[in-house]
Amino acid sequence: MTDFNEIYSLYFKDVYKYVLSISRDEMIAEEITQETFFKALKNIDKFDEKCKLYVWLCQIAKNTFFTYRKKEKYHEDLTVADVLVESSIEQSLLSKESVFNIHKELHSFDEPYKEVFMLRVFGDLSFSQIGSLFEKTESWARVTYHRAKMKLKERMECE
Repeated sequence: MTDFNEIYSLYFKDVYKYVLSISRDEMIAEEITQETFFKALKNIDKFDEKCKLYVWLCQIAKNTFFTYRKKEKYHEDLTVADVLVESSIEQSLLSKESVFNIHKELHSFDEPYKEVFMLRVFGDLSFSQIGSLFEKTESWARVTYHRAKMKLKERMECE
């Protein structure tokens, strides 16, 4: 395999143009391209040469871009109301008092339910990351989050 600096020099412009074509934003294209090469550097030993290096880099760029967009959309869309709708609580708009009540209920939760719920909803951590923080499995984090969500739903319906 050639020197990574050489790979960067040879393919940066092409990968940038590709990302620009799908993002239509120069700043995002620059950020995603940098992230692509960072990921490629970390995983260069996994490149199996079954495809061209350019194709591999563009695949990383595409996946990185879609992950970025998903996260961006998640941040735009995620509100306390969305969490409650996901929990099947039928409320479309919440007043400040309702939001306060949600936080008050969360505050009274036992650990680890409180922290897992907060890390997932407000910390935007994956279940894998949450499990890792608690030195548990991803499944444990999913189950704990689900139980916390159901507990919140139950308490909110009682009010």
